[in-house]
Formats: sequence, C-alpha cells, structure tokens
Amino acid sequence: MRRTGSLIAVTLMAGLGLAACGKSGGSQATGTEAEAPAGETTTAAPVAAAEPAAPAVTDEQKKALVAELPAPYNAGDIANGKKVFMVCKTCHTLNEGGSNMTGPNLWGVFGRKAGSAAGFNYSDGVKALGYTWDAQKIDTWITNPKAVVAETKMSFVGVKDAKDRADVIAYLKSETSAPK
Repeated sequence: MRRTGSLIAVTLMAGLGLAACGKSGGSQATGTEAEAPAGETTTAAPVAAAEPAAPAVTDEQKKALVAELPAPYNAGDIANGKKVFMVCKTCHTLNEGGSNMTGPNLWGVFGRKAGSAAGFNYSDGVKALGYTWDAQKIDTWITNPKAVVAETKMSFVGVKDAKDRADVIAYLKSETSAPK
C-alpha cells in the first residue's frame, strides 16, 4: 500500500509539473503515433535523439559566470536555483544544442534576442518584445510571464519570491553560458 501511494504521488507531481507549462507550438518528438483519417496510415513520430553531453564546467567557472551578473543576481545560490528550476525543466532544456520542448532550449539565453531561439515557434507577443534577455528582463519574465506578454503561450504562473528568482537566474547563468 505504501509503495502504491508513493507511485500515485510521483504521478501527480509529474502531471502538475507538465501543467505548469503551456503548449507553445515548439517542436518536441514524443515517439507516439499521430491519428490519421480513416483509411490512411501513419508512422510513429521520430524519437528525440539523446541530448548532447555538456562539457565539464567547474564550480569555479560557474561562480565566475554568476559573478558577471549585476546585484542581486551575482549573489544567487546556484544549488537553490537548481531546485526552484525543477518545475521549469518539464518544458525547457539548458544544454548547448539541446532540443526545444514545450518551451525553447535556454542555452545562450543571456544576450539572446527575445523570441529568437532557432526552431521554436514563439507567440507573436514574445517575438515583438524587441529586447535582449538579461538578468533583469528574465527576472521580470519569471515573476509573471502573462504580465509581460498577455497572450504568451506559456502558462507558468511565475516565481513570486525575489530570492528564489535571483537564485534561478544565477543557476541559469551557470548552466546556459560558456565559461570564459
């Protein structure tokens, strides 16, 4: 009975994590078959290839990347940011060359023009933002995406705690930027 309860809890948490992200029209291979009109056949969608291995980045290099951020983000706790980011991981990959999922791959997000990740179908509102992602703009976005772009396809409600946001931004910087 205890094992069944744990399985139910894990299943519910996975469902909640998926519910945190909205459909964006991004590409995601699922390995499932698409339904076809009667009399037509379908083939299974291709299964996504394994993500490229991330180059080994030392803790010192990660700290140096975070130190490049303006205050208060440069004091962010990478470990806590990783924990807070877990809900985001259901929709986003972080590694260089990683696939787009329900949300775009976030490698190189710092310094990237909003709505420009290759191969991802953004909402018109995100495409029209016209700015480049930096720590402050990411902070504003992850506070409440719909306050930035009302018609965003992202259904994530946001991270309300300022310290958690600073930690997520530090984690993102350490995981999505090449060390110098």
